[in-house]
Amino acid sequence: MNNLENSNNFSPYLALIAVQLTFGSLPVIGKVVLKTIPSFALVGFRVGITALLLYFAQRYRGNLRLQDKKDYGRFAILSFFGVTLNQILFITGLSLTKASNTSLLAVTIPIFALSFSAFLGIERLGKIKVAGIVTAAIGVILLIDPRSASFSSETTIGDILIIINSFSYGIYVSISKDIITRNGAIKSIAWVFIFASVICVPLGLYSFSGVAVESITPVIWLLILHIAIVATLTPYLLNAWALARVNPSTVAVFIYLQPLIGFFTAIVFLDEKLDFKAIAAALLIFAGLFLVTKKFARE
Repeated sequence: MNNLENSNNFSPYLALIAVQLTFGSLPVIGKVVLKTIPSFALVGFRVGITALLLYFAQRYRGNLRLQDKKDYGRFAILSFFGVTLNQILFITGLSLTKASNTSLLAVTIPIFALSFSAFLGIERLGKIKVAGIVTAAIGVILLIDPRSASFSSETTIGDILIIINSFSYGIYVSISKDIITRNGAIKSIAWVFIFASVICVPLGLYSFSGVAVESITPVIWLLILHIAIVATLTPYLLNAWALARVNPSTVAVFIYLQPLIGFFTAIVFLDEKLDFKAIAAALLIFAGLFLVTKKFARE
């Protein structure tokens, strides 16, 4: 077993929990911002601001040059699946479907990630690992309750976009471990977003050109900054740092914590009640995480 995956080192798991806490704020805040600006404009701001901050962060640390010139092409491919396609599909899909649909369809990400990892020979498709992902997925479905989702003709396009987004992000997680490990988290994610900005920023500016700037309040601008820094830059960096230390399936399965965090946040701030269904869902999710991250599930 890789010494970076020492079972006594909980730092990657803490980082992955932080990823879900920061990513988890996106659906609700994104819905608010999308009432004012188009989805492509939001993607442009999100990618452009993140790319700019990462560029200066990496220049402060050193240079952006990659030792292996082939990595430029690899980062371009990684960028396409992990940011460009992923974010355009997610933000556009979010604008065309319900938040509950989005959360429910997100259960497919770890399934796609594990399938690609196994297909590419990056990790084994062990029975324990599969059981863990399925167990956690059942917990998410129980928590969200499919009856609250609305898979109608009005949300069909949005739902399909979210599924393709999950497929795209699953590819990104499964193929990015080696190149991120070689180049480091900050330099890797900087290049991922620099390549993505080549496509997303021009599309965003074109989309934003039809918006009356005076109609955008300071609160909306602050929420856009929150999406770029807290819900994009931070989780992508932490995800990359953790991915260099654990298997892709482990990174992916932690996504199942997002709805759980959202539910318990609602209990604290919105006085919602903790019922038996929520407790059962939480136990299933944690049991799934335990099975996927167990030592013998990685061997």
